Parts: sequence; structure tokens; C-alpha cells
Amino acid sequence: MIDVRENCFRILHRIHAAAVRCGRDPASIRLIAVTKTVPPERIREAAECGIRDIGENRLQEALPKMETLAPLGLTWHFIGHLQTNKARKAAAHFDWIQCIDRIELVQKLNLAALKPLPVLIEVKLYEEPNKSGVEESGLAALVEAFTGFEKLRLLGLMAIPPPSEDPEEARPYFRKLQVLARQYGLPELSMGMSHDFEVAIEEGATMVRIGSALFGDRL
Repeated sequence: MIDVRENCFRILHRIHAAAVRCGRDPASIRLIAVTKTVPPERIREAAECGIRDIGENRLQEALPKMETLAPLGLTWHFIGHLQTNKARKAAAHFDWIQCIDRIELVQKLNLAALKPLPVLIEVKLYEEPNKSGVEESGLAALVEAFTGFEKLRLLGLMAIPPPSEDPEEARPYFRKLQVLARQYGLPELSMGMSHDFEVAIEEGATMVRIGSALFGDRL
């Protein structure tokens, strides 16, 4: 049986230690609990340990959880690939959208947003068929496009490095994302997952997205 409470405190300790090692304020790093396939009762356990940010990949799966857990006042992040035809619902229900990768999605979200909506651009840092994210060559144009969309607040970048068992192999990708964020004056960096979040923190992550280390392997 997975002990969510114990896992939460262990990960929070590791985040704190990683931040201290590189001279950063641990409070500047936000832990986003990735809850794909995780039932509401397990999310509630994490919330009882102080986790307030929840990341979901699928709109249809997320909406019932949001309704069930609404009294907890959690902050919900959409972190999966978002189809344009689901932008309206995503804008209505999520507090953050972390997967902006094309101008059409920006246009739809801006039309649908009822209040200022914080968003991150997902950057594709390596070649892989069918992988989401804007390529580095198209990033400048996408950043520039935000000047015409008053309801969206572009705050940072998000990326997923190539799969690897060695966390150190992700470091160059995290470092590259940090350079790009600085280039465009964006404060938020969403990078690092269960196996490499400490390296991501060392390279400037302000958000780490952690699922299996909290809740165990997906069903």
C-alpha cells in the first residue's frame, strides 16, 4: 500500500535539500502533484500534507475530481496536450495551462478565459515523432503573439527531456530551458519529474511535476 503522506514529506524534504544545496529559497519551488489515474481520496491525502497544486493531463478525467475536491480550494494545472476544441472547458476550469504550443490554442484560450489566465509555453527541446511543444525556432514568434491577447498571462516555459534512467542526462535540457526563459524575461520554469526533479531544481525549476514518487506507478 502506497503511503502518500510519507511520500509527500519525503519529497518535500528532498526539494528543500536540493534548493539549499544550490543557494535557492525552497519556498520559491512549487510542487505540482501529477494525478493522472489517481483517485480523489489519494489526492485528498496529499492535500492534507500541504500540497495545493494539482496537475492533470486529461480534461475528462480531471473535471469530476475538481468537482469532488472543490471544497479544498486546490490550484489546478493542465499539463497534457490540449486539443483546440477543448480549450474553452480548460480555460473555464483550470487555474494554469502549461501546454501552450501553437497560436491557434492561444487564440481559443483567450476567447474563452473569464479572468486573467496564467499560461506556460511547452518547448520541444529534442526531436521525437508526435511530441508536443513548440520548437525552439518557433518560440520567438509564439512569445511575441501574446502581446495581442489580453486575457492570457505568459509567465514561463515548460519542457520534458528525453526519457533516461540517469537524471544527469536531463541537465543540459533543463539548462537550455532556463537560458530560453531568461532570454524572454519569463520567471516560471516547469521542469523535472519524479526521477530528475532535484537536477531540475539545481538548474532553476520553479515548478516540479511529481506523480509516481507520490502516488506510486500508474494503474
